[in-house]
Amino acid sequence: MPHLTTTGAERLGVGVPGYAHPLLAPVEWAELTRPGTPLHWAVLNVADGPGSRPDPHCLEAAGRLHNAGVRVLGHLDLAHGSRPFAEVIADAHRFLDWYHVDGYYLDRCPTDRADLPAVRRTAATLEAVLDHRGHLVLGHGSHPHPGYLEIADQLVTFSGPWTDYRWSQVAEWTADHPPERFVHLVHGVPRTHLEEAMRIARWQGASTIFFTDRTGQNGTFQALPGYWDEIVSRIGPGVSE
Repeated sequence: MPHLTTTGAERLGVGVPGYAHPLLAPVEWAELTRPGTPLHWAVLNVADGPGSRPDPHCLEAAGRLHNAGVRVLGHLDLAHGSRPFAEVIADAHRFLDWYHVDGYYLDRCPTDRADLPAVRRTAATLEAVLDHRGHLVLGHGSHPHPGYLEIADQLVTFSGPWTDYRWSQVAEWTADHPPERFVHLVHGVPRTHLEEAMRIARWQGASTIFFTDRTGQNGTFQALPGYWDEIVSRIGPGVSE
């Protein structure tokens, strides 16, 4: 770690934190395979993880993404460090065995220095599960202790509403690292402020983004942004691999 292969660090690309089930969001999943989409990765979340058995619809969706050259990440919830290690690793194996994922998105990842050894152990084990060829994203949602950057490819250093993002401040230590190490996920971004949001991401040094105009307490990232076509055209050709 790290072994991110994204090129063009000065350019933005999209990381999809998890659309709804393919039966509920067929348009969303289909759009991810559109040629030229500037996609860095997409998260597969079957049922708060891999589910209890293989889902043929999710398998088909993951297969289409793989065929389009898109990196698919399995969703693993760390529950801020309260979830048992064995459960997390068991879910990781199911994701790999059933959906052939290319890596993992560790949602609700702890941020404190005290939790760093436990997360390091989890990350190292996931690397072994992936035969040291996978991609790990730590879904903190805010700036964690800088030591977390040593154990994953990318950190989500902002996840929240536009009303907070437009006035947010970046941690000084992030300036010592390239933009492809950081991810920003922002909901409630008005179309009229989309360009401003992209400027903030570039200014704060995050090259992977997901901006949406959708709002609400739950599911804000599960559907296609109303201005998806505009995001694709503003960012330009895909740079995911």
